[in-house]
Amino acid sequence: MSETAVQIFTQIVESRRSTRGFKQDAVPQDLLDKVFSLAQHAPSNCNTQPWQVYVLSGEARDKASQTLTDSIASGDFSMDFDYQGKYEGVYKERQYDAAMQLYSAMGIAREDKARRNDAFIQNFNFFGAPHVAFLFLPEPFGIREAADLGMYAQNLMLSMTAHGLASCPQTALSFNADAIREIAGVAPENKLLFGISFGYEDIGHAANKCRVGRADLDTVVHFVQ
Repeated sequence: MSETAVQIFTQIVESRRSTRGFKQDAVPQDLLDKVFSLAQHAPSNCNTQPWQVYVLSGEARDKASQTLTDSIASGDFSMDFDYQGKYEGVYKERQYDAAMQLYSAMGIAREDKARRNDAFIQNFNFFGAPHVAFLFLPEPFGIREAADLGMYAQNLMLSMTAHGLASCPQTALSFNADAIREIAGVAPENKLLFGISFGYEDIGHAANKCRVGRADLDTVVHFVQ
């Protein structure tokens, strides 16, 4: 592998981040085909490729956004997988730091619960993105195949970055799986794990100024001989 390839890969990996402000410009279909075709090179157990992906745009995207927003307002949830949502120790510290960095970039004070809630609700408008991909895991697959789907998702987001697109993976988009299945025409045996909002970044959006760090290598990787 050439030094140039390493440099390009490094740039793509370090450039990928969760974007929370998008332009309304739709991504051309030929570019979507390229991006999603490249993601198909993800590894999976026994090459099972256990993912079903539904990309919503236009009216379907808008209907999903409205339905999810209404669901949150009414407390109508139908999740296929349990959501932990609570962390302890260093994981809780990282969660709090990420939230602090985001709200600080947006100029939202810790005590301003109304604006924080408004920012949270933007999850269900896909942060203005014109497209959203919902990632499903067919029954009877479980945690092993969910790991495969995670590797596919990373491939997908890196492919998006390489093609000039921004993305944001969101577990919040799984809060009403039944509604998404109905809107997208998804078979009931396909279980919704999460979604990815994507499109062209609005570089002027305050949320996109947020930068979160990563743990030091020696705190997460342990070389044993």
